[in-house]
Amino acid sequence: MAPDIRLDTGLHARLEQRLKLAPQIIQSIEILQLPTLALEELVLQEMAENPVLELQQAEPSDDERAESDEGADEEDDPVQREIAEDWREFAGERPGRPDSEASDRKQQAMLNTAARPVSLQEYLLAQFRLLGLDERVSAAGEEIITNLDDSGYLRISLEELVALSAGAYCMEEAEAALKEVQMLDPPGVGARSLQEALLLQVPLEDHDLIRRIITDHLADVERNRLPLIARRNGADMDQIKEAVEYISHLNPRPGSVFSGQPAPRIVPDLVVEYTDSGYEVRLEDSHVPNLAISMLYERLVASDNADPAAQKYLRDKIRAARWLIDAIEQRKTTLYRIACAIVDTQEGFFDYGLSHLKPLRMQEIAEKVGVHVSTVSRAIADKYIQTPRGIFPLKYFFTGGLMNDDGNLQTWRTVQQEIGELVASEDKSTPLSDEEISRLLAAKGYDVARRTVTKYRKALGIPSSRRRKSY
Repeated sequence: MAPDIRLDTGLHARLEQRLKLAPQIIQSIEILQLPTLALEELVLQEMAENPVLELQQAEPSDDERAESDEGADEEDDPVQREIAEDWREFAGERPGRPDSEASDRKQQAMLNTAARPVSLQEYLLAQFRLLGLDERVSAAGEEIITNLDDSGYLRISLEELVALSAGAYCMEEAEAALKEVQMLDPPGVGARSLQEALLLQVPLEDHDLIRRIITDHLADVERNRLPLIARRNGADMDQIKEAVEYISHLNPRPGSVFSGQPAPRIVPDLVVEYTDSGYEVRLEDSHVPNLAISMLYERLVASDNADPAAQKYLRDKIRAARWLIDAIEQRKTTLYRIACAIVDTQEGFFDYGLSHLKPLRMQEIAEKVGVHVSTVSRAIADKYIQTPRGIFPLKYFFTGGLMNDDGNLQTWRTVQQEIGELVASEDKSTPLSDEEISRLLAAKGYDVARRTVTKYRKALGIPSSRRRKSY
């Protein structure tokens, strides 16, 4: 007979250890990862949400203190105060009236704000509506313009547009509208294929060879098969080279001039400058407001007459403000120490350039600074440093490498630079193959396999030897 199984519920105490990060540590980690502009936004947001936070005022000079004392004396004098009030009323000053200097700053900010760029569709519609076409053709043309992609291509067929128009225009009117759109600026818009986009940019007169090459030999041009194109078109090599040169200046994406995204704004977090004592690092934190805790609220918390609920609220806000200020200071210290260690290790790069960039792992910097490697990883994320050789992301200085014949470590970027220089100096009539580049690198002391050369060549955007060949 099976034993009875008893099921019941109850409360039991259990002691266990768990690793749990405190909120201030989590906040510290998050702030350490933020770039300067993101940190600036966070600080402004915290100032809006936390009433005890305020901007830290700079220490006044002796002259400013003297002027302040004189102003205080005037305010204490009731006669002077009355005169000042009468003068403000006479001058037209009213509470809440905008200060002229503040207004000027706002106006300058508005004038310096970049306007929204004109889109491709807006640019084309402004031209198209000036043509004065038939109402149905105009409707088809505007629909075509609306359906152009960022490259200026019409990816939907005219048959589909006509079917979706519900009788607003017919196929003949859509074709007439497309011809008008294809005559607009920039040349090539409204094309339905690469060949059509290029052909729309080539005048009809005296360009028969160019138009034939675009129509029938684009794949051969891409593979640099110029002799084959010359044989099939009965032309000499100079004519083919001239035609290919002309085609290379056409725009395969005619609408891209309007669709490009603005370059992201980069604000260096650190600056390296050369001085008499060597390279010096400084934090560039002028964009981040200096925070302080309002003395008014601290006095209110310490007051015996304050409301207990208000005191508890302010204590929490003051504690959160101190955590934020401490986290920002810790970020500054950590970032500065890591940057100093990087600059000290890569001093040869700042003196002589890329050829002296050393292979560097995050673990090495972590050991120098005395922090965990994850802290280094977070600190350098999306951070930039301004140097005498330009602005670089901090991650740029961390790279692997290989040992050359002299027993020195060389970074992969140095090897890529060597490959680029070999290709730049080669004879274009007999360009170097990847195997030949590998052998030349071995002669310079770099043991790099052919497949590695191929990988780096592609990373540099260098075409194969067949496509680099010049006839």
